[in-house]
Amino acid sequence: MINVLMLSKWHVHAERYARTINEQGDAKVTCVWDEDTARGSAWAKSLGVDFEGDLNKALARKDVDAVVIDTPTSDHRRVMVAAAEAKKHIFTEKALALTAADCKIIADAIAKSGVKFCISHPRLTESLVQYARQAIDQGILGRVNYLHVRNSHDGSLAGWLPDYWYDVEKAGGGAMMDLGCHPMYMAAYLLGKPKRIASIFTTTYCPPPADDHAVSVVEFENNVIAVLETSFVTPYLKKSFELIGSEGAIVQDEDGVIKVRSNKIKDGWFIPDANKLPSPLDASMRLWLDGIINGKAIPFDTAKGIALTELLENAYISHREQRIVKI
Repeated sequence: MINVLMLSKWHVHAERYARTINEQGDAKVTCVWDEDTARGSAWAKSLGVDFEGDLNKALARKDVDAVVIDTPTSDHRRVMVAAAEAKKHIFTEKALALTAADCKIIADAIAKSGVKFCISHPRLTESLVQYARQAIDQGILGRVNYLHVRNSHDGSLAGWLPDYWYDVEKAGGGAMMDLGCHPMYMAAYLLGKPKRIASIFTTTYCPPPADDHAVSVVEFENNVIAVLETSFVTPYLKKSFELIGSEGAIVQDEDGVIKVRSNKIKDGWFIPDANKLPSPLDASMRLWLDGIINGKAIPFDTAKGIALTELLENAYISHREQRIVKI
């Protein structure tokens, strides 16, 4: 049984993570720490576990093997390094940190400690992304030249996001720093190393300076251009995916229907047989626990966390300075 310490309820996914852990059968939440004592105490009470207000004491508990980090992103470096030094396995919400420099400090601490690490990159577990990766590797799209990914919701427009979500000092940004992580890490996974980036972010419904609609255009070293879009003001067409090459394309609409065109397979568009699509990977949390318990490889490692923050950090530099940024 893996005993898990929940580190903060700041992130909106924290409750779901705690619930998921307690549903696994081979893991359980044993303690809560939170930078907000009142919030953490109430959460611990609802979970039926202890609250510990001192981070070092929480990490030193004998009934803690691992931690789930849902603190403000600005606190990730401090908390994650402390967890690594305490030899606790680490699961973290994205983004890994606000800067690539901080990510590398975290990665070094984790490598030195030898603990198991996983960052939540849920869209990489999807059949779509695994199929796209397979199609690129097998060359069925020819030379890939374009990727477009939109991942959005109406949290600002409809007013259901918490007010603190727009605190850029803690969150690091707005929509792009949150939902924009998904298009960003998908692009890094599929296309490799970025070369330059240009961004335009706007603020309409949320408090400035947070962004609630954001678009970044990225050129990768393989000359692929990616248009990566996210929004807190989108009630319709919340997700889309287009991967286009010289010999074909893969697209997915909001209903999740995947359509493919490849001159190397057959003429015209077709819907691939669901049985022939790659199986989805297990959820990130399950991959992490299997890595701890069974020694299985965890695909969402610190390298992926660094690659995501590299894109995010430079996306915001481009927006603030109104220029194309070389990476």
